[in-house]
Amino acid sequence: QVQLAESGGGVVQAGGSLRLSCAASGRLYSSHVINWFRQAPGKEREFVAAIRWNSNERTYYGDSVKGRFTISRDTAKNAVYLQMNNLKLEDTALYTCNRGVTPGESGPNWGQGTQVTVSS
Repeated sequence: QVQLAESGGGVVQAGGSLRLSCAASGRLYSSHVINWFRQAPGKEREFVAAIRWNSNERTYYGDSVKGRFTISRDTAKNAVYLQMNNLKLEDTALYTCNRGVTPGESGPNWGQGTQVTVSS
């Protein structure tokens, strides 16, 4: 069973940057994908980014974050990172990482989430 724990959220001004971390306990396999999703109050959950755990490390991004967010991983630390630059007010949400097998589709393992608030 994989457990996930996010960190790095906070309050930042528009145009600023934050780096989120997702630490996984338990083994991750090459078939796994780590997704980041976000959900703002009153809105549906939105796919943010994903990275494959296999050797090609292919990445995927939601349209609203392309060019501003970068997902990466550290296999030695069993961790995934989400570097968020040029943050906008509409990026305010609870960000949660998820272990699945398909980019953009949620799998069985979720973290608790970390809140990101972008202020004007």
